[in-house]
Amino acid sequence: MKVVVCIKQTPSTTAVLTVDTGGNVKWDDPGGKPNVLNPWDEYAVEEGIRLKENHGATDVIVLTAGSEESQEALKTSLAMGCTAAILVSDAAFSGSDTTGTARILAAAINKVGGVDIAVFGKQAIDGDTGLTPMQVARKLGWTPLTYVSAIKEVGGGKITVERLLDDGKETVTANLPVVISVVKEINEPRYPSLMGIRKASRAEIPTWGAGDLAVAGGAGAAASKVDWSNIYAIPPRVGSVEMITADTVEEQARILADKLFEEKVI
Repeated sequence: MKVVVCIKQTPSTTAVLTVDTGGNVKWDDPGGKPNVLNPWDEYAVEEGIRLKENHGATDVIVLTAGSEESQEALKTSLAMGCTAAILVSDAAFSGSDTTGTARILAAAINKVGGVDIAVFGKQAIDGDTGLTPMQVARKLGWTPLTYVSAIKEVGGGKITVERLLDDGKETVTANLPVVISVVKEINEPRYPSLMGIRKASRAEIPTWGAGDLAVAGGAGAAASKVDWSNIYAIPPRVGSVEMITADTVEEQARILADKLFEEKVI
């Protein structure tokens, strides 16, 4: 059984976003590490490794589409225990929206070949759309299983999972291949071991470009339906505080009510 874990490198949760007057975005992190493996994807990586440990997967390949810097997130995944990594990077893919990204990832999964399960985190902390897993499933023609909180059984060409719903849980069985997106309740991601970190630092990660993939439908800024041409910082919140003083609580309440009426709050 072959598993592909799709990840993304995102800004650190401690990084601070700044936007200048020209709309240029910059992330500054006081810890000195502005980009990390997307926190939601840590659960996907862990579950991919557990599919190898508990359900007989032979290969756990971590895959991302991004810049050369994204190799750091891939190496983190290798250090955790993934068996191989692939970076998809090409200037032609820059500016892709979620649909374009899904086309790229689906093409890469098809190129890997023989994949039974593609694992995603619930969403990325930068875009926060949560659309890509479903879109990849649609492009591949595979069954999507979302909000997976446990993998119960894998075998005989089928997978049984538990899905976390708003009002409870449900158990679903589907034929392989499938695309699953996992929630944080599924596991507790492990820390990379020292041996894993040393091994990952020496890993040669292949890079696939547009010429290596059969991306159907187009990708990149030209094919994007989303426009990021106007990026601006949210204005700072301003406010003031007025302390109401009076001889009695009743008088304070009357003054407060009068002020609320003046401001048309009530």
